[in-house]
Amino acid sequence: MKAIIIAAGQGQRLRPYTADRPKCMVEVQGKSLIERQVEAYRNAGVKDIVVIRGYLGKRIQLPGVRYIDNPKFKENNILESLFCAREELVGDVMISYGDITFHPDLIPALKSKQAPIMVVIDLDWKKVYEGRGDHPVDQAELCVAEEVAIDMNMPSAHRVLTMGKQVGEDVGIGEFIGLMRATGPAIGRLVALYERAMLRGREEPFQAAPTLRQAYLTDLLNEAIDAGEHIHPFWIKGGWREIDTVQDLERAQEEINW
Repeated sequence: MKAIIIAAGQGQRLRPYTADRPKCMVEVQGKSLIERQVEAYRNAGVKDIVVIRGYLGKRIQLPGVRYIDNPKFKENNILESLFCAREELVGDVMISYGDITFHPDLIPALKSKQAPIMVVIDLDWKKVYEGRGDHPVDQAELCVAEEVAIDMNMPSAHRVLTMGKQVGEDVGIGEFIGLMRATGPAIGRLVALYERAMLRGREEPFQAAPTLRQAYLTDLLNEAIDAGEHIHPFWIKGGWREIDTVQDLERAQEEINW
């Protein structure tokens, strides 16, 4: 099992905290987001960790972690950043956004599941957006699932139908937190879909994105769904935070208890 952390973003809405450091190096209760993630992965037995760096990337220096740089982080988005690590997308892989923090028990729980592709979905997402004025709901990567009656103990019994910022709060059942895992064969299929899109061109539309260059990870997952892939939700209720704005950071300092 390998972990790939996408941590190339500039974090402009976190200034002044990101004026001298990457977004993932911002600290919550004395520990940076990237340190929290690496520690959670290692404690769950995931030792092979790759970090994709961009803005002020050389300032991310953690022992025992491998790095891949995205030199075009100002021009592209999450999906293109991930595929800077194209050669690492083999075997069983966990992928996470670098600007999230989550309860460390989430990694071993997700690691134990055998579904080809599982995405972590928070069913209590609306609570996070109460009073979250600097990061409105229309920026949430929400999902629509096949089953409405949620059984928290049987996440793989359900299927995601679509996900992303285009879903909307009126139909979204939960929020993709930016953490997923996929088996080797499924990773191979995702890579093939991306490479097929590359043949059409980086400036061509891709799912909800105006161009492939500007696409999110959820755009690739929607492409997989359209191709017949069953993407299974791993349901959670809270226990994570996205740190995208100063308001997010201030709230996390008070609320996180893991």
